[in-house]
Amino acid sequence: MIRTPLRPLARILDARAKGQNPDVIEKENLAARNDALRDRSRARAEKRLILLALCFFASFTVIGTRMGSLAASTPTEPRSAAGGSEISAQRGDIVDRSGRILATNMLTYALYAQPRDLVDPAHAAAALAAIFPEMNANDLLRRFTDGRSFVWVRKVLSPEQKQMVHEIGDPGLYFGQREMRLYPNGNLAAHILGGTAFGAEGVNSAQVIGTAGLEAAQQARLSDPAQSSTPLTLSIDLTLQATVEEVLSAGMTTLHAKGAAAILMDVHSGEVLAMASLPDFDPNDRGAVVATHDQSDNPLFNRAVQGVYELGSTFKIFAVAQAMDLGLVTPDTQIDTAQPFRVAGYPINEFDGHNYGPTKSVSDVIAVSSNIGAAHIGLMIGGERQKQFLTSLGLLDPPQIELLEAHSAAAQFQAPWGEIATVTASYGHGVATSLLNLAAAYATIGNGGSKVTPTLLHSDHHTQGPRVITEATARACVTMMRRVVTDGTATFANVPGYQVAGKTGTAEKPKKTGRGYDKEKVINTFASVFPASDPQYVLIVTLDEPVEMAGPKPLRTAGYTAVPVAAEIIRRIGPLVGLRPIIEDAALTAPKQPVAQE
Repeated sequence: MIRTPLRPLARILDARAKGQNPDVIEKENLAARNDALRDRSRARAEKRLILLALCFFASFTVIGTRMGSLAASTPTEPRSAAGGSEISAQRGDIVDRSGRILATNMLTYALYAQPRDLVDPAHAAAALAAIFPEMNANDLLRRFTDGRSFVWVRKVLSPEQKQMVHEIGDPGLYFGQREMRLYPNGNLAAHILGGTAFGAEGVNSAQVIGTAGLEAAQQARLSDPAQSSTPLTLSIDLTLQATVEEVLSAGMTTLHAKGAAAILMDVHSGEVLAMASLPDFDPNDRGAVVATHDQSDNPLFNRAVQGVYELGSTFKIFAVAQAMDLGLVTPDTQIDTAQPFRVAGYPINEFDGHNYGPTKSVSDVIAVSSNIGAAHIGLMIGGERQKQFLTSLGLLDPPQIELLEAHSAAAQFQAPWGEIATVTASYGHGVATSLLNLAAAYATIGNGGSKVTPTLLHSDHHTQGPRVITEATARACVTMMRRVVTDGTATFANVPGYQVAGKTGTAEKPKKTGRGYDKEKVINTFASVFPASDPQYVLIVTLDEPVEMAGPKPLRTAGYTAVPVAAEIIRRIGPLVGLRPIIEDAALTAPKQPVAQE
């Protein structure tokens, strides 16, 4: 910056030459300099005022915006003083194949206390104990007064309970908003869904984790935030599930059974349309697993998947199918059924002491359920080939399905697989497997011989499994099982219009001592496919220790217990799955008493 001199020499000399006073020049320059200084000071002051005004404007804008957002928001309880990371609580819904809700999330509240804020701890404890009878007032008071800064009172509240707690009016009681898992259909499909529990918990959120069933098996999928808005679609149909459970429960009660199970499966895709296990439970209030001598006594036990049973004569069709596939027999081949018959020193007897004469055709062996005939067929096959075939059907492996419980249901069989094991396995003893495995094996026969892998997840695309038996063998097996229903041990399953084909199985339960079988306690099973002319579905019905008491003497065979229950299920679900009744010869559908033999 260049300053102008107050007494510039040139102007001074010029003024003197003109006779003017040089002091005037100095005063003018001094005034000009003062004016310039004053202008610069004013400009600086104006800039500072503008900047200060902008700061005030910005501050009041932020404060006003925050006040507006708070005024528009929903009031919430203050958070706990304890620190911690955010808990992801959102969980995907579970729906049936038609999109109907099976499991979803519900907004609820947790109740906690901050004792330092309690006005009257004794009154609060007594009032809470009155609202929640399972709580003890003295215990609550001790927790409120022992120096804690935070106390959980209850993890889940109903709206009514929340209102009653609110009316206590103590400022030390707080509500934390959170989500919980809700099963709107109660006990329906309980063993499929399983249940959940709270994992990591905060005041305003809680992690929901699966404890059993699909909730546990699909934990990663259901808790994935990226997929939480997309429901998990199951293969089951809610209407079919309800129907199966209703009929099965009525049958279990009528026949005085201690338990029951049923599986309805698509023979082509392996999709399970309904699966029931009784007794059951409510997944909204799932209890703890209780250790008992017999685990099947626990309602949490899934008989359809976890239980492994000797399934009796339902296995005879597998021996026949393998023998036909190997070219050893045809449906008309005569099989030795003469008595007595011993293998490795052990007698092989017919059920209830029946004698079917010296020979029976293969088709008759299945129709009347001859143990000796099936044993001879098994010996034709041989133990090594028999074991390989049963393995190829999946009968000697744990069930392959999306349930963690299935992994523990390992099949039980004799080792080494000797001659006696070959014979007994032919008619369903000496091998214990799951009902789900049995359903998959019957589906393999029903669809023409391609192995089926069961699934509880719905999909529009399914890969056909490897071929286990030829299509001709599978058709012949279905024809023979149809005869079991029209003229054999399962005539009560001859539902007009639905061409039911199947095989009964009455298996005596092993004694608790491990030696021998108890003739008074049986596992009764009816394994069926329908319609026989073009099989679409498999239905397995099993009753644990049933007895039919309507007649003059107790009846414990599957033909009088499991078969009528299965028939009623088929009669009810046929229209629901869209099967149009097939017109048949009246002679084939006329009511008949079942052949008593198993």
